[in-house]
Amino acid sequence: MEPKPKELFSNFPLIYLRPREDREKPEIGIYNCPLYKVVSRVGTLSTTGHSTNFVMFMEVPTCEKEEMWILGGVASFLSLRY
Repeated sequence: MEPKPKELFSNFPLIYLRPREDREKPEIGIYNCPLYKVVSRVGTLSTTGHSTNFVMFMEVPTCEKEEMWILGGVASFLSLRY
């Protein structure tokens, strides 16, 4: 859901990651939320083409279109402080 007015950060529930082979990725109803190590979102470009601050994309369930979250700049962070 959208944040409250003037709310920069909000808590995200704990997520249990369970790897599965041959999993089919959902086409609709998810937002591929980028997960970063720190809030700055900057890092050096690695050989994979991603920032060294970037960790992974999390598939977050949503009823809204993915574009809404992208335009809002929604991302997750592992640490709010350095």
